[in-house]
Amino acid sequence: MIAEIIAAGSEMLTPFRQDTNSLYLTARLNELGVQVAFKTIVGDNLEHLTGAAKIAIARADVVVFSGGLGPTEDDLTREAVGDALGLKLRRDVEILTLMYKRFASRRMTMPQNNAKQADVLEGAEVLANANGSAPGQYIDTVVGRHRKIVILLPGPPGELKAMYEAECRPRLAATLPERHMAKRLLRMALIPESQVDERTAPIYKQYTDVETTILAGSGEIQLHFVCAKPSASDAQARVDELAGKIEAEMGEAIFSSHGESLEEVVLLMLGLRHMTLAAAESCTGGLLAQRLTAVPGSSRYFLGGAVVYADRLKTTFADVPEEMVRTEGPVSEAVARAMAEGIRRKTRADVGVGITGIAGPGPGTGPDEGKPIGLVYVAVSFAGEGKAKVVELNLTGDRERIRLWASQHALEQLRRSLLERT
Repeated sequence: MIAEIIAAGSEMLTPFRQDTNSLYLTARLNELGVQVAFKTIVGDNLEHLTGAAKIAIARADVVVFSGGLGPTEDDLTREAVGDALGLKLRRDVEILTLMYKRFASRRMTMPQNNAKQADVLEGAEVLANANGSAPGQYIDTVVGRHRKIVILLPGPPGELKAMYEAECRPRLAATLPERHMAKRLLRMALIPESQVDERTAPIYKQYTDVETTILAGSGEIQLHFVCAKPSASDAQARVDELAGKIEAEMGEAIFSSHGESLEEVVLLMLGLRHMTLAAAESCTGGLLAQRLTAVPGSSRYFLGGAVVYADRLKTTFADVPEEMVRTEGPVSEAVARAMAEGIRRKTRADVGVGITGIAGPGPGTGPDEGKPIGLVYVAVSFAGEGKAKVVELNLTGDRERIRLWASQHALEQLRRSLLERT
């Protein structure tokens, strides 16, 4: 069983307003085993909205509208759904009376245009709005021998959520066939999407009852598995079986098998090894520390560190020799290694990380003259193990992207290094 969500409102076709209701509705529908297959945003145009409604009703079992139930001329959801289903609108006297009373209780005169909020489609059940003036509507009908459920909800999130929980969820749960949806999420860092798909497609294509989605971004690949079955245990067993085969294929490239972030995994690995971490950051400006400290409880394993942006602070806080900075340049393998080792010693941590690089917008200057934008060195130092290991990176993109990817490389280098120290 599939659903479509239609958000009505021209404001969501501008750069200034986003449709957030569909995220909430997707999660709630998934809980009932209903998969959202389509999401549509339509402006305040009756022809466009009617066309979108006809398409949605033809291809989805459940269609949920949000917005367009207000009193103004551009609130057109009721009219559009009526046109799409061939249903007439009737003015509900009871709703109209309640609206007059609502305004009267506030010592206000109800504007005449508010009366359109009392227009109800033939055969629709009225959904009470505890937080606003626009009631919703619930239509359970048959179109071309196929059962269709069409729901009209108000646009304000506070009204929509309350109405769905009180009025829609009980109706859907009572009428829809029992379905349970199970999900799994596998995450990998710094591996090309094409490589992941080449290796995993022969596996996931065998599971036609499990929907597999591959998402790439921010130095990470995510594999999402979703399966709906009459039994929750059957659905979970299918996604677990597929996830297990993918894990066997990708091995240590997978850093998370249940959705944990890379920083969560690194902190967990430090805890299992009874190790602490400190960081000296230059081009990332504390981004690595920010990501780690965003995880609750990180203080047990992440001691802290220093943002050593200026060259003299590399010496003050990470014990990098001044002569090394002058001769090698602050963006160099030697300085990155010295930063990792120095911050580890200064904080008495078990592990030290050093990150230095050129994030742009201009190339290196002074001792780093001629070095390109995107050149980054990441060093990891372990107590009692000699020289820190340094990785040279040549990252692309703007300043923000280079900084983010540098922090991602640092975390993945930490994870890989900790895997070698069980």
